[in-house]
Amino acid sequence: MNKAPLRIGKLGFSPAAFALLLAFVLCLSVSAVSPSATQQNSQTAPSTTAPITTRKTSTPYTGDLSRFEYEGRDEKLQVQRVMDLLRIHSGSAVADIGAGSGWFTVRAAKRVGAAGVVYAVDINPESIKYIDDRARREKLGNVRTILGKEDDAPLPAASVDSVLLLKTYHEVAQPVRLLQNLRRALRPGALVGVIDRNGRGDDHGVGRDVVVKEAGEAGYELIGEYDFVKADKEDYFLIFRAR
Repeated sequence: MNKAPLRIGKLGFSPAAFALLLAFVLCLSVSAVSPSATQQNSQTAPSTTAPITTRKTSTPYTGDLSRFEYEGRDEKLQVQRVMDLLRIHSGSAVADIGAGSGWFTVRAAKRVGAAGVVYAVDINPESIKYIDDRARREKLGNVRTILGKEDDAPLPAASVDSVLLLKTYHEVAQPVRLLQNLRRALRPGALVGVIDRNGRGDDHGVGRDVVVKEAGEAGYELIGEYDFVKADKEDYFLIFRAR
């Protein structure tokens, strides 16, 4: 003999049917008040893109490159001491960002020797050609030239131990992005040096505190600061390391 279905309220439902209906109503309620996992991630995930820098910068130099080769510059800048502090030695991989005439490039290339390499980076194609010709003329087979961008020095990943921006930082249109993008090219413990003079940004100089602030935004910490470069009409030599 068939039993009549259990009656709940005034409607006739079996217990199983009622349980399914209740579960469906609960699902609708939860989805109505809770964002999806994708939405939650998009709201809480931090941005990995550096902000666009809006401060003033100087127009990159495109004139006579021989002006960087003035007499006595080695002694005034104390370039050997600069390389010591950046831990540039035989076998090191070095990046000269804003290489210009290659003044620092050739000195670093002679120090690192055949076992090392120096990447000369510049956004001016004429500088790249000038350095290529110079490296051939001076028989420096360990120099590699790279055409840079205003926000990137496209170096190979994990390729460098030391980096120097010599009288260049004030010309970088997107300094925070450049430094942030540079991180992928740094080997563990790599050092990044900035030599420049104080200024407004558009007068071929930039304040020391501005450099420290922007480097911090890009994920670097200041680990050394020197002023012996004043003899070469620069104000500071800052050394950073990626945090």
